[in-house]
Amino acid sequence: MRRSDFDVVIVGAGAGGAAAAWRLCTQGLRVLVLEAGPAYDPRKDYKLDTEHWETELFPAKPGSAGRYVFAPMQPLEEKYSDLRSWNLVSGRSNLSARREPSGPGYHHVRGVGGSTLHFTGEAHRLHPQAMQMRSRFGVAADWPMDYATLEPYYTIAEQLIGVAGSNEAGALGERWRSAPYPLPAHALNKGSQRLGQAAAALGLRWSANPRAALSQAYDGRPACNYCGNCNRGCPRTDKGSVDVTFMHHALATGRCEVRSDTSVTRILTAPNGTVREIECVDKLRKRSRIPVKRLILACGAIETPRLLLASANRSAPRGLANESGQVGKNLMESLSWISSGLLEESVDSFKGLPADAICWDYNRPDAIPGVVGGCRFSAAVHEASLVGPINYALRIVPGWGKAHKAAMRKTFGAALSIGAIGEFLPNAGTYVDLDPKARDAHGMPLARIHSQLGEQEILKLQFMAQTCRQILHGAGIRQLAEEYGTYDYFSAAHVFGTCRMGNNPNEAVVDAQGSSHRRRNLFICDASVFPSSGGGEAPSLTIEALALRCADHILGLVRANTPV
Repeated sequence: MRRSDFDVVIVGAGAGGAAAAWRLCTQGLRVLVLEAGPAYDPRKDYKLDTEHWETELFPAKPGSAGRYVFAPMQPLEEKYSDLRSWNLVSGRSNLSARREPSGPGYHHVRGVGGSTLHFTGEAHRLHPQAMQMRSRFGVAADWPMDYATLEPYYTIAEQLIGVAGSNEAGALGERWRSAPYPLPAHALNKGSQRLGQAAAALGLRWSANPRAALSQAYDGRPACNYCGNCNRGCPRTDKGSVDVTFMHHALATGRCEVRSDTSVTRILTAPNGTVREIECVDKLRKRSRIPVKRLILACGAIETPRLLLASANRSAPRGLANESGQVGKNLMESLSWISSGLLEESVDSFKGLPADAICWDYNRPDAIPGVVGGCRFSAAVHEASLVGPINYALRIVPGWGKAHKAAMRKTFGAALSIGAIGEFLPNAGTYVDLDPKARDAHGMPLARIHSQLGEQEILKLQFMAQTCRQILHGAGIRQLAEEYGTYDYFSAAHVFGTCRMGNNPNEAVVDAQGSSHRRRNLFICDASVFPSSGGGEAPSLTIEALALRCADHILGLVRANTPV
């Protein structure tokens, strides 16, 4: 393969990689996208029409989950026992004395579409003040741009995806918009309406959640049918995952090639320090090298630092693009809480759109008294997976035999859940490095995740748990049935920060455009560049906006004939 075959090579086909590919291809560049995981066919691979839909969750395919290891986590303290996870059927969930990974710990998908294949589809803009955490509060780091810089790119992404949202001032808060949402907001289901009444009684504003799910037919895709199972994969393509939006349109240009089941194992550099080629292994385990002009890494906040650290060489002994020493540092994970309870009557809470309602009142970084960093609250029955009878029986309706059957009939559809996600501040004990022993099938060291909750995270979790319980009580819940949080479990769908962006090359891995400070043809377009996590916003829309901006920067370099 000649160096001139592609203008840009992208590693990773998730939110950042797909958005960058679309922007570059539609502007005339030739792009190769390499994805370690498989391709998914929504109409064949998602099994929501089978009798096993509730137990199968998102369908695993060979190579669709990466391997990671975890360093020992912090001990659990009895004084925080009210933050331990539990349910009515089995009692306390984590019986160990330490925080533990829940399931895989890092909940992700390797595949064409990345984790948007199984995401709920929340489409959030970052709170403007969450971009100034260092200058305002002395924590995390400031973003090297402001909200106004990203706003046009948010709008482009929303228009391509077909985001449905409310344009009312109360729903927008400080996230001003230059254009309305392309589609009207979804109606709230009965359970969310009940939660909204309780929130209003506490003085909290409850509004439609911006969603990458179509409220009307759009761009050749049908409107949502409200099956409530976005996290299991959308067979109808009404959910705005990037495989059916950005990547679909990139491929339609004829200038984009996607190679799935292809793992990049090392990045090689030229004597002048620029990226020269990449080593990869395809599905037949055939190894090859691909020359590159410009390389975008979009592998996520775990895999991107892993690849950079594994690409250490004589001129970069601490890892590629790691002159600052910040590759792998500043990991920020999901800080979350869900409380669930049972009403005395059914409200068909399993119906409707997941996370259809949200409260932003505590999203500002100074909104929670005595705590730095904000949070949000949202309807969460579907995220708690309380949408089918099996999970009711296993988790929240105890008993056996005829009495249990009667209780199930009375209870099904009566569950209400409210979830909270909050700001995670970087700390020295939370980071990613390479495990000294464990390796994958290609001989590449596995990423090792270190995690530690700081005092601010625990205080925030206490506030989040208390507020969730208050809202449920106001909605008519007399007895809680289950609570689950990240005090005793590492359970992260959103991770950030391990290659943070910034203007100072001694403190950051990439600059404001996503370009390596010292490797001029290396770029990063994923959540690893986030200087702060935000106060509970889902990150995919911000990743896409950053990727579009980075792509425009690359286009400018190409048009100016900037040497690589």
